[in-house]
Amino acid sequence: MPASPTEADFAAWMGSIQTRVEGALARSLPGPQHAPARLHQAMRYAALEGGKRVRPLLTFAAGELVGADPARLDIAACAVEMIHAYSLVHDDLPCMDDDVLRRGKPTVHVEYDEATALLVGDALQALAFQLLAENTLADTAVIQLEMLRTLAIASGSRGMAGGQAIDLEATGKTFSQPELEFMHVRKTGALISAAVKLGALCAGPCPAALEQYGRRVGLAFQIVDDVLDMEASTATLGKTAGKDSKQGKPTYVSAMGVARARQIAEELRRDAHAALDTLDTFDKLGQRTQRLRQLADFIVLRRF
Repeated sequence: MPASPTEADFAAWMGSIQTRVEGALARSLPGPQHAPARLHQAMRYAALEGGKRVRPLLTFAAGELVGADPARLDIAACAVEMIHAYSLVHDDLPCMDDDVLRRGKPTVHVEYDEATALLVGDALQALAFQLLAENTLADTAVIQLEMLRTLAIASGSRGMAGGQAIDLEATGKTFSQPELEFMHVRKTGALISAAVKLGALCAGPCPAALEQYGRRVGLAFQIVDDVLDMEASTATLGKTAGKDSKQGKPTYVSAMGVARARQIAEELRRDAHAALDTLDTFDKLGQRTQRLRQLADFIVLRRF
């Protein structure tokens, strides 16, 4: 069945942003002709040609809503995606989740070596903050500092790194729903929420409703990931399927089953839509909230 006009339009928009971000990343990453060549080659291997770019898509959707300069959004989206890529490289290391496949290709420590993978993550993280610091991304220094603060919190012990620490400690344990939410909001949700906020900050202060939206889709993303880890194949996911279950990690699926996990994700999708209702008149450039609504649907209803 052919896609509806709305679906086709969304797919075209996604494709255009994904292509745009790929180009911006390629320009922002050091070329392999620069020393140390092998490290730079590995950084590009980790960050380019892979992934759905959900976080950059959210950055652009939020930024477009409030009329942000696309050139600013390029940089913000690259910074978020570099943090995400660094986290994947480190998560896949033998001392963490010990995986050999990511985005349909060998993980960085398999393709190169463990020491190089460690340095790739370190360098990508540093470059993300360099991009936010050396480019004019906001109209005031206060807002630009808020961008740096937002990404730092989302990446650190109160965000992604803290969530990963909880995840590592959770092996073999049973978590309640509040405990799962506490972990997932940090491990995955924090950076997704930051992606939304950074897009808005490129035009000015971030509306509270957008922050609420970001928190909801961030948690929903990880819940759906838990479901797909059980339901989808390795070939479909581009990473090892069923790994969480084999490692005895608590997930929404292990705690309450697939049906209830999908129900919670659906409730979060509806909450995300509701958070946007107050922004339907926020149209500095005639934009509405359609893209953000479509992305919430994509995150929750995806099958890969």
